[in-house]
Formats: sequence, structure tokens, C-alpha cells
Amino acid sequence: MNHKLKTINPYFNDVYAGRKTFEVRIDDRKYKEGDTLTLQEYVNGQKTGAEITVSVDYILEGGQFGIENGYIVMSIKPIGIY
Repeated sequence: MNHKLKTINPYFNDVYAGRKTFEVRIDDRKYKEGDTLTLQEYVNGQKTGAEITVSVDYILEGGQFGIENGYIVMSIKPIGIY
């Protein structure tokens, strides 16, 4: 499944540059390993049109290691930049 997500800077740029290899999100969409995320850049509340598609390679669920219940940490890898 592909999920389109708003992503603000500097986080969008950090994914683009390869420095940010994870996403922390509320698990309101029941993300799964193998899903793709299309991260859409937003600046000052406005969509810029820039997008990065990443694959979800691993999910660490909340309720452990200091991650709040209902949140997840996803390991991501870029697969397309637009």
C-alpha cells in the first residue's frame, strides 16, 4: 500500500540527502513492512510539488524503548525522487 504524507523541512531535505532514514508517525493507518510512503514537501503550509517515495523496511511499534503507545518508528529507504 502507498501512503501520501505531508513532510515539512528540514525533515524532507534530510530524507532527500540520505541523512534521515526513519519516520516516526502515529500508527493511524496501520502501516506495514513493504508499504511505500510518498513524502510530499510542505513549506509554510503549502505543498511545493516535490516528492520522495520510500519503502518501509522495518517497523518498531510503540509501547517499548521509550516509544509511546500508538506511535511507530519506520526504517525507510528512498526508491524515487520527483
